[in-house]
Amino acid sequence: MKVSVATAKNNLTKLIKAVEDGGEVTICRRGRAVVDLVRTSETDGKKPKFGTKKGKIQFHDPHWWKPLSDEEVEAFVEGR
Repeated sequence: MKVSVATAKNNLTKLIKAVEDGGEVTICRRGRAVVDLVRTSETDGKKPKFGTKKGKIQFHDPHWWKPLSDEEVEAFVEGR
């Protein structure tokens, strides 16, 4: 099904339902196709939980966030 932008704006709920039911919807501007509405892949419906990586991330250098010394910068630049 091809619809204009104005029609899509006024009938978005119906167009979404058509896509959910397996239909294809193309939105056109001045008769030229610009957007295809497609159904997304199914999700499990679960929300992400914070802290699920706790204990799984290891810092090899506990001072990784500190600025490099001049010597470390020089060694890095020379190592290119």
